[in-house]
Amino acid sequence: MLNLIVVIIASYLIGSIPTSIIISKLVRGIDIRDYGSGNAGGTNVFRVLGWKYGLLTIILDALKGAVVVIFIARLYFDNFPFANITPFDDFTLIQIICGTSAVIGHIWTVFAGFKGGKGIATALGFLITLITVDMLLALVVFVIVVSFSRYISLGSLAAAVSVPLFLVLRENVFDAHIQNYNTILPFVIALVLLVIFTHRKNIGRLVQGNENKIKLFKKDR
Repeated sequence: MLNLIVVIIASYLIGSIPTSIIISKLVRGIDIRDYGSGNAGGTNVFRVLGWKYGLLTIILDALKGAVVVIFIARLYFDNFPFANITPFDDFTLIQIICGTSAVIGHIWTVFAGFKGGKGIATALGFLITLITVDMLLALVVFVIVVSFSRYISLGSLAAAVSVPLFLVLRENVFDAHIQNYNTILPFVIALVLLVIFTHRKNIGRLVQGNENKIKLFKKDR
């Protein structure tokens, strides 16, 4: 049980690393939370520091999710302390717990007053290790939506919602036979609902037409 607590805390702390705050201070000597939307996430870095640093922030945030699943989960050596009623083997279940802990850490980071980012990038890095095809398809959705709308928040929401849709389509229409489909689907839906919750203010601004667009090219206004 102690070993499980250790990997959960380690995953949470890695997820809590405030990438956007660190980058904004190193690049411009500012706290990203004092600018733009005030959110400590990649989208706000896009708005304030430009697409290069925004992309760097998203990549690093995604790596946090991947690292805990690939490496931190392997620090767990004990037998699972509770009855595993899921179709996952114990190690995969530990990976899911670690990944979820990292996402929670990113959203409610202990290093920044429990006010972090929206969790999209960290969830991407975590889930791409488990449902690679679906996450890559969702990434395509993100790129397309952002390219046409210039709203990162809209692209993030569209990509998040598309993941369970891709799972359902691949399993039931294209007969992909996704491993542990009946368990991973409700889990992904729960994560999507969490992402929608963290984007609730963005959704309000999108509805009102007040959401800020990003500039991908110099000709963008």
